[in-house]
Amino acid sequence: MEVWLDNRDNLAELSAYRIDCIDCLIQPIEGTTNTDLPLIFIDGKSLIQSGKVIGEIIKIDGSEGQSKARSLVGSVSWLLLEFENWSMIPIENIIAACVGSPTKVAALLRSPAEAQGAAFALEIGVDALVVIPDQLMINSAAIVKSQRGEIVEKTNIVKDNEEIKLQPLLITNIESGGLSDRYCIDLTSLLEVGEGMLIGSSSSCMALVHGETIASDYVPIRPFRVNAGPPHAYIVMANRTTKYLSELKAGDEVLIISSSEYCKSATVGRLKIERRPMLLFSLKNTNDKEAQIFTQQAETVRLVGTEKENIAVTDLTIGQYILGWSDPDARHIGAAVPSQVVER
Repeated sequence: MEVWLDNRDNLAELSAYRIDCIDCLIQPIEGTTNTDLPLIFIDGKSLIQSGKVIGEIIKIDGSEGQSKARSLVGSVSWLLLEFENWSMIPIENIIAACVGSPTKVAALLRSPAEAQGAAFALEIGVDALVVIPDQLMINSAAIVKSQRGEIVEKTNIVKDNEEIKLQPLLITNIESGGLSDRYCIDLTSLLEVGEGMLIGSSSSCMALVHGETIASDYVPIRPFRVNAGPPHAYIVMANRTTKYLSELKAGDEVLIISSSEYCKSATVGRLKIERRPMLLFSLKNTNDKEAQIFTQQAETVRLVGTEKENIAVTDLTIGQYILGWSDPDARHIGAAVPSQVVER
């Protein structure tokens, strides 16, 4: 995604702005600017670059403007959308119309809040954000451009259906865990049966905690929720780093893994924190590494057995095996490092 600076009023002294994120400068056809940036000139409603008409400015003030834009899809390289009143629905409709065509969409922003919506509309987003000469606007566009780049290009974020190898963890002891501040993680998307999060007291050995997707006689399902545990527990994030539950916040992306070992990422929408009684499970992996996990003492909290069965923590017994994940590396501020750390 590109960021264009709209200098049609030919008033901006570019040296007054931090413009390293700017990909193109829009100028009136008669304008002159001393810049190394690529230029797009405006002649009436036409976008001109290197002497050729490459697109058209469309004013979106109702269904007529939207229809005009859609009628040009496939015949121009760019549609630059201007809004009488900012609205996401026309952007989404025009982006959808451009899918599979050579036409790209640029949107003129009037406030920083509009940048995120335009950049991620329909999970596709516009191809260019057009901002006025204002440093706050430029900074907002730069941040969103960076976020778009991370989502499109970041290879360390887990890909949907990528696999992570799970392994059996032996339960060696179960005891009361006292009272704790219990964190429920509510997501902005739904979980399927078999899906959950990797959580535990050790950053290198965690259990698969199942989502609240199983029907109960006592409470309705919450298919967007994982009852995760106390604040000190680690959780695996979508980029394979770890965080403490106490560090999580709305907007964070966490790793979702199924009992079939397929992964995806999901966004945290809310954290629900309440005082609850806990159980403490002592675990041992196949390399005899010891670890622990605290869970709320409740029938609705489930771990996953080695046969992919979902087992309420109140029904687990010493000697049973559950599914989990182990990592030989230690962690420093959530990142894996090749050093020795003992966690008890």
